[in-house]
Amino acid sequence: MDAEMLKKRTKEFAHRCVKLAVSLSDTALGRHIRGQLIRCSTSVAANYRATLLAQTKSVFIAKISIVIEEADESEFWLEFIMDEELMERKKVLPLFNEAHELSSIFITTRRTAQGRKTNKKPTYI
Repeated sequence: MDAEMLKKRTKEFAHRCVKLAVSLSDTALGRHIRGQLIRCSTSVAANYRATLLAQTKSVFIAKISIVIEEADESEFWLEFIMDEELMERKKVLPLFNEAHELSSIFITTRRTAQGRKTNKKPTYI
């Protein structure tokens, strides 16, 4: 999957999470989760875009690490919604699975970037 496809996928993930979040009940817990899910899911998309502008491999790795954290947090809140039965599981599960898939993709991306950074052969003059 190329960068443009991932950019589109993360943005769509954010849109879908926002739609789900705003449909949560207007209770203290619903409002809390709404804010958390909107923040972390939109952060996945925004921070992924920032990785595409990284000037160095180190900056890329740092930025992709933020994307991983935010995708994992999104996964947590979606799981929490299901655990608390705040919404039908069938409505939440596809987004939960997408959050998990995105986390896995970005973890692999980071490992690849770290491997390439670490496995550089020394240059001798």
